[in-house]
Amino acid sequence: MGRVRFRWFSLEQANWTHFWKQRLLLCFVSILGLSLVLYSRIALTQPPIHVAMLTSALDAAQGQSLVAAFEAENPDIKIDVVEGPNASNAIEDLYTSSFLLGDSPYDLVMMDVVWLPKFAAAGWLLDLTDRIPAADLADFTAADLAGGQYNGRLYRLPIRSDVQLLFYRKDWLEQAGLPPPQTFADLITISQQLQAAGIADWGYVWQGRQFEGLAAVFVDILAGFGGFWVNPDTLEVGLDRPEAVQAVNFLRNTLEQGISPPGVTSYQHEDARRLFQSGKVVFMHNWPYAYPLGNADDSPIRGRFDIKPMVHAPGATSASCLGGWGIGIAKTTAHPEAALRVAQFYASVAAQRQSSLENGYLPTRRSLYSDPELVARYPYLPDMLKVVEGAVLRPPIAQYAQASDILQRYLSSAISNRLPATQAMRSAAEETRALLKRYGRS
Repeated sequence: MGRVRFRWFSLEQANWTHFWKQRLLLCFVSILGLSLVLYSRIALTQPPIHVAMLTSALDAAQGQSLVAAFEAENPDIKIDVVEGPNASNAIEDLYTSSFLLGDSPYDLVMMDVVWLPKFAAAGWLLDLTDRIPAADLADFTAADLAGGQYNGRLYRLPIRSDVQLLFYRKDWLEQAGLPPPQTFADLITISQQLQAAGIADWGYVWQGRQFEGLAAVFVDILAGFGGFWVNPDTLEVGLDRPEAVQAVNFLRNTLEQGISPPGVTSYQHEDARRLFQSGKVVFMHNWPYAYPLGNADDSPIRGRFDIKPMVHAPGATSASCLGGWGIGIAKTTAHPEAALRVAQFYASVAAQRQSSLENGYLPTRRSLYSDPELVARYPYLPDMLKVVEGAVLRPPIAQYAQASDILQRYLSSAISNRLPATQAMRSAAEETRALLKRYGRS
């Protein structure tokens, strides 16, 4: 039988072993702590990553608080906002030129909804589809999310929405015992009645200048008659259909009957807003930005007007052209992860809430349409969700800029009586079909 050997440790030996284990553990903890301190100091001394974004002068001014909020939460990233002109088409041209040169200085792309198809088709934007979890997109309205997609892929996070509305003088309508108009005929009749009574100088102002705003106005009127511009699935063109001619004739009639001022054919958004806000007009076709301006302390119409969805033809439904802005990421950026953090921040609930409170913009997230503080400031907000959800997207085709230019030219000719409405719309449809045949979806 083998022997079992025991090795005995004295109490003194055990204490020494425990002592050295403690010393070694303390040394390890001290070294680890020192390493963490040194690492944090090195990290703090590293210069922050700079990401650049071109915006309009107005957006640059209004967005200063958002930049400050992001940088306070993310000290390792700095947003370099490059201030451009206020005209959105000028901003688009600057972005386009920078991408065509092949070495764009911009990491982030602040873009209007109508630029997305062109920028995505050209390969200038980073595909975000697999970078944003589906759960993070669930709160966005379907229309705003669709405005950031091209060929089923996501390239733009929507940060603020926009839909055109009908502004009306509720005090004048109440005085005359008239309900708000529901149809195009109602708008004409009410305008004529209040003009004849000497209450209003003009019945209806809109944007008639040959620019993108005219195309947006036409989208509302066209959809209100049940028509369409371009079917994005089939590329069918609807500009020479009866509904399109009816839409043109409605706009022409407002001029011929003296409901709209002759100068409306040169109006942009601010021209219409200023005239309406001066207290001389019953109805105005415009974007929601005009609401807080009309209710400013120095506004002659403060508290005297309201807004509603655009009127429509009998049997049709009201429609509103979808506008709005979002942020994409340049495919050439050297800092895609930092740029993504910025884009996600701007699209977040907190950032959109702050932007809405400060500037009156419509959010792209459903949850904010019932936010108590926002609703207290903008009582119309809950009703706007339905309008946004049903908004009409301008044709999401790569050659949208050319298609819009065709429409604008012929609309301008028709409303100024240089061409009959039927001839103008037939020519617009033919040129649009030729454009789509030449380029297709690419």
